[in-house]
Amino acid sequence: MPNYEVQIHDETGRLDKVVSDQIVDLSRSQVKTAIDENRLLVNGHGEKAKYQVQPGDQITIEIPEPTSLSLEPQDIPLDIIFEDDDVLVVNKPQGMVVHPAPGHPDQTLVNALLFHSPLSTINGEFRPGIVHRIDKDTSGLLMVAKNDRAHRSLSAQLKDKTSLREYVALVHGNIKEETGTIDAPLGRSPKDRKKQAIVADGRRAVTHFQVLERYGEYTLISCRLETGRTHQIRVHFAYIGHPLAGDPLYGPKQTLPGHGQFLHAEELGFYHPVTKEQLVFRVNAPELFQKTVAKLRQRAGLVVDKLV
Repeated sequence: MPNYEVQIHDETGRLDKVVSDQIVDLSRSQVKTAIDENRLLVNGHGEKAKYQVQPGDQITIEIPEPTSLSLEPQDIPLDIIFEDDDVLVVNKPQGMVVHPAPGHPDQTLVNALLFHSPLSTINGEFRPGIVHRIDKDTSGLLMVAKNDRAHRSLSAQLKDKTSLREYVALVHGNIKEETGTIDAPLGRSPKDRKKQAIVADGRRAVTHFQVLERYGEYTLISCRLETGRTHQIRVHFAYIGHPLAGDPLYGPKQTLPGHGQFLHAEELGFYHPVTKEQLVFRVNAPELFQKTVAKLRQRAGLVVDKLV
C-alpha cells in the first residue's frame, strides 16, 4: 500500500473533502472508504468523514494500489544533470509520466530511476524518490531523493518555499503587463475531477510571471512558483485568459504543432540536504519548443537565433 501524508495548515472543512482536494490521485469516495476502513488516521486516530480539520492535524492514508500495477526497474535512458549519494537532478522529456498509475503502468520516470539507483521510500511504493512532480507533457528539471534523509530535507524546502522552480511557457494572446502575480486558490473541479479549477475553498496557489517576448497572438513568459499545486501554471494562465499553447485540458483547440502544453521546467534550485550548499540548475527547452519559438520570432520580426 502507498502511504500518503497530509499536514493541515490553513485548510478548513470536512475531512473527506480536504484530503481529496489535497491529493489529486484520490477521489472523495476513495478517501471516504479509507475513513470507513480505518486506513485514514488524524493524529493517529480514526475520525468520521464530517470531522472538521484543524491547523496542525497530521493525516496519514493507506490506499491499496490496483493489483494490475507492479513497479519494475526498466533500462530507460535518463538525462541526469547532477547526481551524488543523496540527490539526483534529472531533465524529464516531454511525454514521460513521472510515476506509475492506472493507464500508465510502466515506462515511467520512476521505472527508469529504479534501474539506475536506490531511492527514498517516504512517498510510498509507487513513488519512490519523488519529491515533486511535473505533468506528463511538461518537460524539464526534477529533484529526486536517493534516501529518506534527503527526501525529508527537500520536502521541507518545498514547504518552506526556499527552493527555486522557474518555468518557461508559451501562452495564447498578448499579455500587456511586463510582470505580474496570480494569486488564486486551486482545487479539484466540481464539474470534471480530471481537472483542477479556481475554487473559493481551494488551496492557496501563487504564480509570479514575467513577459520575455511578445509575438502578437502568443506570448513567451517565465514563471516562478511560490506554491506547487497540481496543474498550477496551466490553470492560472487559463484563468487570466491566456491558456498555455498546446494544452489539451485547459486550452483552446490545438493551434501549434506539438504534443501537449508548451511548458518547460527550466531552472531548479535547492540547498543540498547534507552539505547545505545552494545548488542551481538550468536546462534549455526541448528542440520542438525552441523551433516553435524561432518561427514565432521570425513572423514577429524578432531575433531568431536565441535559445529558449
